[in-house]
Parts: sequence; structure tokens; C-alpha cells
Amino acid sequence: MKAKKNSVSALPTPLGPRSVNYAYIPTTPETKTANHRVSQSWAIANNLLVSFKYAWNGVAYAFRTQRNFRIHTAIGTLAVSLGFWLHLSFVEIAIIGLTISAVMALELLNTAIESVVDLTVGKSYHELARIAKDCAAGAVLISSLAALLVAGVLILPALLTATQLWLQGV
Repeated sequence: MKAKKNSVSALPTPLGPRSVNYAYIPTTPETKTANHRVSQSWAIANNLLVSFKYAWNGVAYAFRTQRNFRIHTAIGTLAVSLGFWLHLSFVEIAIIGLTISAVMALELLNTAIESVVDLTVGKSYHELARIAKDCAAGAVLISSLAALLVAGVLILPALLTATQLWLQGV
């Protein structure tokens, strides 16, 4: 006998069964006027490519809407490019890349936390919401400082050497 597949989308709701791809969304005047993309945000990925598409949508959203994410992207690209231009070892470039990736991943988490907090508290002020947002931003700050330290230790000596060689050749 074939076992039934457990699925959240197959669970009954007070208003009947849900569709296979979407979670239950209560119908209110706000949800009736919301566009189709909002209902898509509840979609369940039914294969790996769709999961990657949703993940890329999150990265693209952060790039479009978060100034700091764009700054981290630009600085990270500059750091890796400098690493290649200065002929750093692949291990050193990988370390720089990993620290940049950690900063960008934490920036994505910061964006997600801020969005969830905003969704929860709306336009009202709550001290715990401030603490959650500040802590998430603090995590990004600490990882950014660590990445700056790592890039400085790995890039700065090679950059100074290259600058001295260039000035002696001029």
C-alpha cells in the first residue's frame, strides 16, 4: 500500500481544502485588492529549480531595495577583483569571498527580519521590534568589520607592495 504524502497544503482549513500549491489566504478586502504576486509569495516550491528561483527573487529584492546590500556587493566585487589583480593565492581570494558572502547572507537575514517585524507590528512602535531590528543590524555590522579586517590583512600588504613598485617605475 502506498503511503500518503504529508503535505501542509493538503490539510483542511475552516473554509475547505487548500489548493496544492498555495497556503490558505483568508479573504478580506485587502487580499481581494492585492495583486497576484502576493498570492505567489505563499507558493510552495515543488521542485529544486523553483526553490532556486524563489531564492534568487530574495537576492534580487534585496539588491533592488536595500542600499547597504548594493554597497556590500560593490565593495565585495572590488575586493575580489583586487585580489585577482594583485595575484593573491586562490586560498586568500576564497577567504575574502567567504567573508563577503557571510556579510551578504547576514544582510539578507537582516532584511528578512526587518520585513517580518514590520509585518507584525505595522506602523506602531514596539520596543522588542526595535531590539530585533537593532540586533540584526548589529550582526551585519560585526560581520562587515570582520570582513574589512580580513580583506585589509590579505589585500593591504600586496597593494602597498604593488604601489611601491609602480612608484619606483615611474
